[in-house]
Amino acid sequence: MSQSNRPQPDSPDLTIGLVGCGVMGRGIAQIAALAGAQVRLTDAREGAATAARQELIATFAKLTEKGKLDQAAAANAAERLSACNGIEDLAGCHVVIEAIVEDLGAKKSLFGTLEGIVAPDAILATNTSSLSVTAIAAGLKHPERVVGFHFFNPVPLMKIVEAIGGLLTAPEITDFMLALGKHWGHAAVRAKDTPGFIVNHAGRGYGTEGLRLLAEDVVTVPALDAILRDTAGFRLGPCELLDLTALDVSHPVMESIYHQYYEEPRFRPQGLTRQMLTAGLLGKKVGRGFYRYGADGKKESIPEDPPSTARPTSVWLSRERPQLAERIERLIVDSGIPLETGELPSDDALCIVTPLGDDATTCCVREGLDGRRTVGVESLFDLSRRRVVMTTPATDESYREMARGLFGADGKAVSVIRDSAGLVTQRVVAHIVNIACEIAQQGIADPADIDRAVTLGLGYPIGPLAWGDQLGSATVLTILTNLEEQTGDARYRPSPWLQRRALLGLSLHHKEI
Repeated sequence: MSQSNRPQPDSPDLTIGLVGCGVMGRGIAQIAALAGAQVRLTDAREGAATAARQELIATFAKLTEKGKLDQAAAANAAERLSACNGIEDLAGCHVVIEAIVEDLGAKKSLFGTLEGIVAPDAILATNTSSLSVTAIAAGLKHPERVVGFHFFNPVPLMKIVEAIGGLLTAPEITDFMLALGKHWGHAAVRAKDTPGFIVNHAGRGYGTEGLRLLAEDVVTVPALDAILRDTAGFRLGPCELLDLTALDVSHPVMESIYHQYYEEPRFRPQGLTRQMLTAGLLGKKVGRGFYRYGADGKKESIPEDPPSTARPTSVWLSRERPQLAERIERLIVDSGIPLETGELPSDDALCIVTPLGDDATTCCVREGLDGRRTVGVESLFDLSRRRVVMTTPATDESYREMARGLFGADGKAVSVIRDSAGLVTQRVVAHIVNIACEIAQQGIADPADIDRAVTLGLGYPIGPLAWGDQLGSATVLTILTNLEEQTGDARYRPSPWLQRRALLGLSLHHKEI
């Protein structure tokens, strides 16, 4: 069969071979069969293909019972599923998708075997999440027909798939897989063959920066998670997420991407997760990770500190950054505590600064304030659910409690953290935006596809480039510049994509001609 005769993605004659009948493989087979493709299942484990087919038919029945699938569609999808006796039964398939173990040697060996079975123009697609598509195709007779087709678990619910062309992949092959992914009901995005592709690459910002904050003893585990959930809108905090994905999965990915990028500082892992992995504290599946879990799988509840009843006699609010000051001024006024308007604070006033990428100490010294009475407050992000107070090393305990009492006067939660350039949320979100900008800078994916892939694949409240536009690219640039200056760490160096668009007043989605 020549390529021109290959059935279109929406053709009922299209036959898909699926190698690997684990959770991922079954998920891919499910959406393929429901979309109208003929699907042949095979697995190296004896009986696995037959069992997978039975499980999928049972899944169709459950969907029918719930009213999500009509009986005719379920019956037709079941008829399109067949269990193979061996890999040789994949002869005649137009596309073969492998979802086997994440091992380069195993995938290369499989595709080498398939070359002698399928037609020369049959597409060989790998569901790899972190291996090079180019490396998988290397040495094959027809590397031009090897393509990445990366789904996320659970496949039927995670409506995103990355189509990745290797250096030798024919462009029309990637185009075909993009069309196939769309026909199967997923948002299909094109990505270059780079470590982590789009989603796993973009995801390096959240967990690694959260771990960095823990390594610096800025914040506790529960406070870190609560702050990022409540002020930025993440569904799970970074530690909750790592517990869910399990460290035996997530830590090797962190190390792999870091080393594949030749120790790029932006992706640097932290030693804590390596220690936890060594100790067997893998997360929820073993009952203990960053948190402890009961037999029912529920996370152990960790109570927050009781509210503070202390109140300052008056408050002095820095006007160094007026827009940030305005966001917390109303909270102070509503508390009934007098707000001083003088250029300098009175002798007993609680002094509040509004850091933007810098720390409370720097703000305090720059304005000539008394460090014992000074705290920083996160004012760039949502204040409706939680307030974040940051002490200096000199802050007196009584003034810390006054700040807690002031910002918790309306019953909202208050988290206290130690001094940190960029507080918590600023650091994490700016890092996420910066990595997304670098993905765009490297031409790994289209800016719109970066945002689409990240929101669907990682569940972030907004795409990272759109988030940067929302905050203001100049604001994000200021945060990163101050972080780099105060820490001396190249981890925070701004991407040229961000710098140039911030300086020119352009959207982070803006593409050059």
